[in-house]
Formats: sequence, structure tokens, C-alpha cells
Amino acid sequence: MTALQKEDLPAYTYDDMQLWKGDWELIEGIPYAMSPAPVKNHQMLVGYIFSEVTASTDKCTHCEVLIDEDWKLSSNTVLKPDVAVVCNDDNPSYITKTPEIIFEVLSPSTAQRDEGLKFRLYEEQGVKYYILVYPDDLVARVFQHNGARFKRVAECDTESFDFTDITCPASFSFANIFKRFRKS
Repeated sequence: MTALQKEDLPAYTYDDMQLWKGDWELIEGIPYAMSPAPVKNHQMLVGYIFSEVTASTDKCTHCEVLIDEDWKLSSNTVLKPDVAVVCNDDNPSYITKTPEIIFEVLSPSTAQRDEGLKFRLYEEQGVKYYILVYPDDLVARVFQHNGARFKRVAECDTESFDFTDITCPASFSFANIFKRFRKS
């Protein structure tokens, strides 16, 4: 018996995904269930990140801050970033333009995909900033796209970070986000 090859697996599309129950991502035709449901700390972090970014970009009318929204890269690749800043995208159904900033809060069930597959796809698509948030360590790694690839530009726990080369420049305080989770 031989091992299954990628071409032996069914290749699903965005249209197929719309028929499924639950939350899914689709990467090169392969479905990934977004389960189990994130734990409370994960959801709280996502909410605080959303609030911080929204407050920082509040005066910008070109960009929107989205939580857990489908980003359709192609008919067989649909990602669902935890938090994304998307500018000048008028599609009401899903994200069609490359987000300028993406935050992913890692959990045991998503860490490998966030640090591997999604990192590669976000890099290929030219996302300007990709932030991996590690809730157990209360630290975030900020990657900036340099035109060819991501380069880690900061590791933050109590710092602020300025996103300067995006449509709506923003400042983000990791201290504000993580202080709620520090035991002191």
C-alpha cells in the first residue's frame, strides 16, 4: 500500500465550504476545522486587539478592522485571520484585498498552521505586518514584509509598536493588551 499523495485528496472550493457547518479555513483545497472553539483568554485577547487597533485607526475612513472574517485568496484557499486591517476593499461578503496587518493569537490547535502554512501564505500575498501573539507567554512577534519576505522586527510584551507604512498609520500598545492577563 502506498501513502496518499496530495493529488489523491479531494480538492474543495469556497463554494463547497459555504455548505459546511461550523468555521473552516481552506488551504489549497484542504479543509481545516476551526475547532475546538478558542478558550476564553484567546477570545478576550482577540477582542482587546480589535479594540486597540480600532481606536488607533478610528479617524481612517479607508480601512476596516475585522475579526475572524474570510479572506478569499482563490477558489480553493480561504483564510480566517483572528484580526485583520483591510483597506479599500468594498466587497461586503469577504475580504478580497490583501490585509495590511494581520494578528493571529496562537492556540495549541492552530500554532503549527499559524507559524507555518499561514505564515507562508501571508508572506506570499504581501501582508505588510504579521503579528503572532503568544497568550501563554504574553508576548507578540511582529513581522514586517520587506518586499520579498517577512523579517522579524520586534518582540513585544510591554512596548508599543508603530505601523507607519500602511494606508492608515497606527500605534499599538502591547502593554494595554497584556496587562489584563498579567498576574501581579
